[in-house]
Amino acid sequence: MTKTTHFGFNSVSETDKARKVAGVFDSVAGRYNLMNDLMSAGMHRLWKRFAIQASGVKVGDRVLDIAGGTADLSTLFADHVGESGEIWLTDINNSMLSIGRDRILDSGLNASVAQCDAEKLPFPDNYFNCVSVAFGLRNMTHKDVALAEMLRVLCPGGRLIVLEFSKIWKPLQPAYDKYSFDILPAIGKFIANDESSYRYLAESIRVHPDQEGLKDLMQQTGFKRVEYFNLTAGVVALHRGNKF
Repeated sequence: MTKTTHFGFNSVSETDKARKVAGVFDSVAGRYNLMNDLMSAGMHRLWKRFAIQASGVKVGDRVLDIAGGTADLSTLFADHVGESGEIWLTDINNSMLSIGRDRILDSGLNASVAQCDAEKLPFPDNYFNCVSVAFGLRNMTHKDVALAEMLRVLCPGGRLIVLEFSKIWKPLQPAYDKYSFDILPAIGKFIANDESSYRYLAESIRVHPDQEGLKDLMQQTGFKRVEYFNLTAGVVALHRGNKF
């Protein structure tokens, strides 16, 4: 029997989801950074800087940036780990990763790049001081498997940082829904000539676990002292978990 999962509000086979998600990011890669600035009014840059500060990364640390795409987090991490540190930028999507790789090469950053599946990480056990995933977990077919892999590659004392869209403060929900399902796809159509990918974005946020749901999932996976911080009234939440 074919296993199914969600792709936005639709139910698809697990194989089809991977293909469809790849299609979304192949389509939006070229305008991804511009659309992020427009969609969030530049707030995504502040969210990512908060994530870096919450990571506690220091000089000499090893950092794995999962679903890192255009290398926003990797670029920020580089300032903290220094020349003695180690950064791996990874993404399952080649179109996104190519942009991040070029950005790293152009800026001369001390970082390595690998295309890989977060559910099958090609790294040894107990290796990284910090693992990050920003706006990528909700697109993964088996979130529990991916989280288990993140836990595996973290060294004892290491920390996972998950930055993801979440559940907005309830009084703002009607306005947020209007923006998500009417305005956002229109922006996508006008700027990126792609309305459907940004409709998927809105739908994928709604079916992703909320703040408490993701906290529970991380705890079930084995992360300790899991906590989260709501950003911009819960539009985004930063979850932090530890490995001991």
